[in-house]
Formats: sequence, C-alpha cells, structure tokens
Amino acid sequence: MSTLRIAGGHVVRPDLTIDEADVLVDQSDGTILEVGDVSGGQTIVDAADSLVIPGLINAHTHVAMTLLRGHAGDKPLDAWLREDVWPVEAELEPADVRAGSALGIAEMIRSGVTAFSDMYFEVDETAAVVEQAGLRAALGHTAITVGKDDEAAHADMQRSIDVASSLDGAAGGRIQTTVQPHSTTTVGTEYLETYIPKARAGGHPLHYHTNETAADVDRIVDEHGMRPIEYADSLDMLAPGDTLSHCVHVSDAEIDLLADRGVTALHCPAANMKIASGLAPVQRLLDRGVNVALATDGPASNNDLDMFDEMCDAAMIGKIAADDPTAIAAETAFEMATVNGARALGIDSGRIEPGANADLAVVDRSAPKFHPGHDPIDDLVYTANAGDVRHTICDGRLLMHERNLLTLGERTITREATDRANALLERAGVR
Repeated sequence: MSTLRIAGGHVVRPDLTIDEADVLVDQSDGTILEVGDVSGGQTIVDAADSLVIPGLINAHTHVAMTLLRGHAGDKPLDAWLREDVWPVEAELEPADVRAGSALGIAEMIRSGVTAFSDMYFEVDETAAVVEQAGLRAALGHTAITVGKDDEAAHADMQRSIDVASSLDGAAGGRIQTTVQPHSTTTVGTEYLETYIPKARAGGHPLHYHTNETAADVDRIVDEHGMRPIEYADSLDMLAPGDTLSHCVHVSDAEIDLLADRGVTALHCPAANMKIASGLAPVQRLLDRGVNVALATDGPASNNDLDMFDEMCDAAMIGKIAADDPTAIAAETAFEMATVNGARALGIDSGRIEPGANADLAVVDRSAPKFHPGHDPIDDLVYTANAGDVRHTICDGRLLMHERNLLTLGERTITREATDRANALLERAGVR
C-alpha cells in the first residue's frame, strides 16, 4: 500500500473544530486512513504553519470560457449572451475547448479546488484534461434549442443524453455526468417533454440555469402562467441529485419546492453581482433546508475561478440580501464550498475523516494577514485567497506541491490558451 502523510498542520474537522494533527492517506484507493497523531507515510507533505482543509468544490462552471475572460464585460446577461458570447462560441473548435479547459483547471488546482461541475460543449476535450490533471468533475453537454430548427434542436438534446451515458465513470471514476438543458428559458417545452424522461430513465441528474434574472422569471410566467421552478417541476425537472444554478429570484413557494424535492441550489455571488442579476436569498434557502453549494460560474462572467473569493463574496452579500449581519456566517460559507458542494455532486468529499475521499488543500497561514489568528475559519473566508494554497491533493494524489503544478504544464497551457483565444476572436470577427 502506498501512503502519503500530510504532516505538521492544523486540520479542519467535520464539525469545524481545528486541532494539530497529521492526515494519513491511502494512495491506492484515494481515501483518508487516519487523522491525528499518526506515523508512516512513504511520501510526506509539509503542512507546518498551515491549515489542512477539505478540497474546495466549484459546483457550477463553464471552465473553457477562460478563453473569453475579459471579453465584452459590463453588459446585461441577455445582451451579453446573444451579442458577445454565443456568436463567438459558434466558432469554437474542439482544440479551443481543450485549451480553455486546461487553463481553467490549472487555475482551480492552484486555488485548492479538487472537484468542479461544468456545463459546456465538446465535453470529451474537457474530460481528457480532467483525466490528465487528476481532479474530479461532473461534466455534461449543454443543450440549447432556441435559434435552432427542429432537427438541430432534437440533435442537441440527444447529444446531452449521449454524452452523459458515454462519459459517466471515466478517468477511473473521477468523472460523473449530468444532462444539461441550458435553462428554463433557452430550451423549448416540447424538447424538455421528450428528453427529460430519457434522462430519468438513464439515471442521469440534471444541471441547468433557472431564475437567474427577473426577466427570466417574467418570460416563463408570461409563456406558461407559472414561475420557472414551478414550471420545471411540472416537467419532472426537480429530483434528488439535480443542481439548479443561480436561483436568484425565487419565491417562497419555489424555495419550498427545492426543499421538498431535495435538489441543490448553486450560488454564484460574483457573477450575479457582475451581471447585476440580483441578490439570491441564500439564508432563506438554507433555513428552509435547501442544500446550497457555492460556485464561481464561468470565468467570462466572474472573472476568476477562486473559490476563496467566492466564499467571501457569499458571506458579504448574503448579509446584505438578508439585511442581517449574522446571515451567511463564515462557517456557513465554508460549508457551502466544501461539504455542501460534495453533497451536490454526490461524492464522499468535503470532510476530513477516515474513509472519506482524500481530497485536500493545504493553506499557508504564515503571512502577516493571518495573525493573530483568533478564528481560522473566519480567516479562510474573509482573508485567504488562491495564492495562499501550498498543496492540492485529490484522490490521494498530489496535484500541486509547494505551488508547483505536478500534472499539468503551466507555461504550455497559458501560451496555448492565449493563442487559441486570439484566433477564436479573430474568426468571430472581434477585434
């Protein structure tokens, strides 16, 4: 048995207490063996002056959109998508998606992320990078039927089913899949009625956008006489394991539906602020018993994949949304980025204890900003950022050691992504 010991650090326990302890990992099956005063470890990782935390989980991304980072910002969501994003994405080549995915995945590993859930296209390319990089992912093909003829619309929805079937369990089980109608406003009812039953028959959970803007809600109400989550429920689009991104403009009745159906709401505070979508009622969702997981959204609408920033944003705007300084406490934000994210993806991560997946990050606390260190969880949420992560471990494997990526070639990735991004915009006629 090959083992790894993370030694000399302070460990964040599942109850968020913190004590000095080592973590012993079984690298053969990627699980945690012991936490405490342990010995052994064929490989020893130094965690002195550091916190050992569960690997962070980015529960909703469009990771290959790193290629569009900084392109056409400061616009309303609908105009941004229709005028600036979709025309460029029409020119995407498979190699673009691979390059953009590699850039984003490298960024996430650098920030202590060990799992992410992604919505995009050319999913085989992202899956190949995930396999090489060594982290976990929930992947799927995002289907859009608006603007397509009937044949193309059916083909896009069927592709989402086919990709979910073909990739599930790839990368030694580190990849799982979802079926992805893009949103309640961009996929026609007739296609949802045809393909949601196929997704259910195949056992595939759904991942889609809903209730992101007030205009989205108004459109569904005008067309169907009910609010979006009620509309989704009428189409069997709310079931345990489903993940709904944004959920900004939700009524009490819709919150009840989310809770009663056992689905997860995915909170993207930075993107919601940048697009001016609104303030999601996260504390109300949590109080009702809805699992709320944290996410960055795509790097074109954020513009980074730093989950430490996202925890801080979630805690800050959660207080504004609730008009209550006690709302979304630091501990809550941390759980949204760890154990709640693991619950959303259906993986046994997000906690440091024997038997759990060995998905970990080690955060350096030696800098002056972390002192005097009265409350380490408070420091993680309000003070830390991606640059403080020393080591990232997933499935018992070191992906980053002392800030050096071990599974991806960073210089090659950044050069390739930059070249691909420039060529993509040129093909799309964008200067």
